[in-house]
Amino acid sequence: MPATEESRDEALYVLTAVLLTPAQFPSVLGDDYPEACAALGLEPYDTGYGLVLGQDGGGARWTVVTDDVSLVAIAIATWDCGMEYALAIEDRTVVASLPGWPLAVAVAAPGVPAPHDPAPGPGEDASRAPLSPPDSERWGPAQRRLGADEIALQWAIWREQVDSDVTFVSPGEKPHGGVRRVLEEARGYLDSPPPLGRIRSAFASGDARTLRADGPGWSMVARTDDIAFVLLDDAPGEVLPVGRGPELPGLLTALDKLAVRPH
Repeated sequence: MPATEESRDEALYVLTAVLLTPAQFPSVLGDDYPEACAALGLEPYDTGYGLVLGQDGGGARWTVVTDDVSLVAIAIATWDCGMEYALAIEDRTVVASLPGWPLAVAVAAPGVPAPHDPAPGPGEDASRAPLSPPDSERWGPAQRRLGADEIALQWAIWREQVDSDVTFVSPGEKPHGGVRRVLEEARGYLDSPPPLGRIRSAFASGDARTLRADGPGWSMVARTDDIAFVLLDDAPGEVLPVGRGPELPGLLTALDKLAVRPH
């Protein structure tokens, strides 16, 4: 990186790319795959999309949506290995070119003006604001989901902060009211499956899986062989551990069976 591709009749300097699929999507966009697609004005097709973030020759930020998911996945995997890959999207695969970036991007293309939002083009809706990442200083659904993502990525670090003998509900105590609500709603998913992508499962280690589940006002991240952590919209910055005890293992196993998984 960066690579260039032709979009809107001029070069797009590609800075990064992400997948938007039922099993993998930027959590800042929504609690589930249909909600994430709706945030970008896209139909929630099962095959998903690739999102390519870059700058045009004038430095303006653009997010190019492509239906060539495999190509974007190859590019991401190559970059993750520290290798170069010139991501070039064919015009016939472009679904939309959206002004702005939905995610924070720490780099910029060389030789062009600093990143900025493009001015509306002729015939474009000037009232629609360009895409922008969520305010990092304000706690809300996007920050709550990002927090859960970070715990999933740094599981060992977070796990070390919790006593290994923590139980589902300590003797004589009731669980945190918010945690109790989350567990009840998560159990409800077993009877009434939620929208696609609201429960996602990824490889952890051995036979274990990392689960990510979301719902109205809450996020949960768990290991099927371990405990869970809950984050709530109404508990800014707080991470609530949920021990295994007698109930959690069965719930996590059942949720994992409902979850979508990366191909």
